[in-house]
Amino acid sequence: MPSQNRSVDTAHSRPAGVDDVTIEALGELSEALETVHRARGHLYSAHQLIGGADLTLDRAVRLLREAGHDDMADRVEHELLGRNVLPGRWTFQVVEEFDDGYYATFQEIERDARDRLAGGRRHIYEAEMKQRRRTHGLPGHEATPEAGVP
Repeated sequence: MPSQNRSVDTAHSRPAGVDDVTIEALGELSEALETVHRARGHLYSAHQLIGGADLTLDRAVRLLREAGHDDMADRVEHELLGRNVLPGRWTFQVVEEFDDGYYATFQEIERDARDRLAGGRRHIYEAEMKQRRRTHGLPGHEATPEAGVP
């Protein structure tokens, strides 16, 4: 099929018999998962930031001792350095629990919903929105990457 005739993104098209409410629900579920992906990134950022802060404490302890503040150096070293961020957990344990529990379950449920209700197709809601919003026939508004290739 010549690319200029390709006006629909078949990889993201609605399977026959799937109603509007189902497509909207799958779109909302997908959007919620995307938000969880972002939250996961923030969790990993916190993990790295807290790890970096803990390593920086080594220098703070050394400088406090050098300045003659052994009591404060001792407090930082014994009460803060290497401290759990949650009971029994460093941040690597928090991200592992998140990944293996909530995150894995969320991904599995979203995938199962797509598989059962839309033949495994992703982003149908967005693909249909793209079809409504793009200017058909105008360069830069092609339905698919292949349609924009001469």
